[in-house]
Amino acid sequence: MTKLKGITWNHTRGLLPMVATAQRFTELNPGIEISWEKRSLQEFADASIQDLAKGFDLLVIDHPWTGFGANTKTILPLSDHLSAEYIKDQEINTVGKSYGSYVFSNKLWALPIDAATPVAAARLDILEKQGLKVPQTYDDLLALAKNGLIAFAGIPVDSLMTFYSFCCSLGEDPFQSQEKVISLETGKKALQMHRELAQLMDPANFNRNPIQVYEAMVNSDEIAYCPFAYGYSNYSRTGYSKNLLHFYDLVKLNDQPMISSLGGTGLAVSSFSQHIPEAIKYAEFTGSSQVQQNIFADNGGQPGHLQAWKSDRINSVTHDYFKNTLPSLERAFLRPRYSGHMYFQDHAGDVVRDYLINGGNEAQILEIMNALYIKSLNLKTA
Repeated sequence: MTKLKGITWNHTRGLLPMVATAQRFTELNPGIEISWEKRSLQEFADASIQDLAKGFDLLVIDHPWTGFGANTKTILPLSDHLSAEYIKDQEINTVGKSYGSYVFSNKLWALPIDAATPVAAARLDILEKQGLKVPQTYDDLLALAKNGLIAFAGIPVDSLMTFYSFCCSLGEDPFQSQEKVISLETGKKALQMHRELAQLMDPANFNRNPIQVYEAMVNSDEIAYCPFAYGYSNYSRTGYSKNLLHFYDLVKLNDQPMISSLGGTGLAVSSFSQHIPEAIKYAEFTGSSQVQQNIFADNGGQPGHLQAWKSDRINSVTHDYFKNTLPSLERAFLRPRYSGHMYFQDHAGDVVRDYLINGGNEAQILEIMNALYIKSLNLKTA
């Protein structure tokens, strides 16, 4: 028996579809057994994949690690190991820029098995009780926030992602030069708008990731609406939690829907694996259209294959989660994936979150972020 080990993140969406696909894969390939371990969402975002790759054959990774993984030769270029036809199917059926998020140096380094971006979530029962509707515009959102009914994830990494969202939605994508993260004018406006909204929510949310926000929404009646947090279709499935969440596209700012920062996860194969052919065979199985639309989605997964997002069957059991939020995915901003970018992400999030809580001089905040950015560009990781 060939035994493979995989590492993913600790949530139904992260673990169960991997266990289910591994079980079915073993039934079809009796000589191969795959076990999955889990780590916290914070570890998933922060922990270096280099050490993990030495202990696991399969890694579910966050796409900003792509450049680091490629430069350090920690993970394998899957486009060198899978057929051109299979790779083309992945590219054609990308959800937004999910496929491209794992491409570095013209090679694909992970299969986009899971797609996500910050989207809006609502407790319709609470809104209806209050005689309120799901916000459609940013002004609607501010009005609802002033009623104390909104929350969004405020931990450092999510605070940074929401800052990107405000920048993009104001008409300027971050990281357009190698000297600064964003222009002073756009950056100041983004920070100010972000803080104005953040100050209208319960400070407890500054210590919550998206999962913790959604758990607070479904297990109490204090939060009616989350304007942006990485979407989890699990909470839109009847019976998953005490109360049901409905998910939507983002509100409009200046007559255009807001833009969020692409997330999702990819399935990578460790270059240290002693069983590379078997690991690649499992990755190919898990990323396939058939498995993504069935075993993966049916076991709490949030597929990365476009045909699953368009599936009437899958949408029927998720109250149209996928159809409602697909537009958000299609216009989502793709973060940088250069080798040193995780240094910037790890530190800049703390800077933004501190500003949201305590305030400060926006120009100075942006200067600190620019210094972190320039340092990250010059980090040597290979």
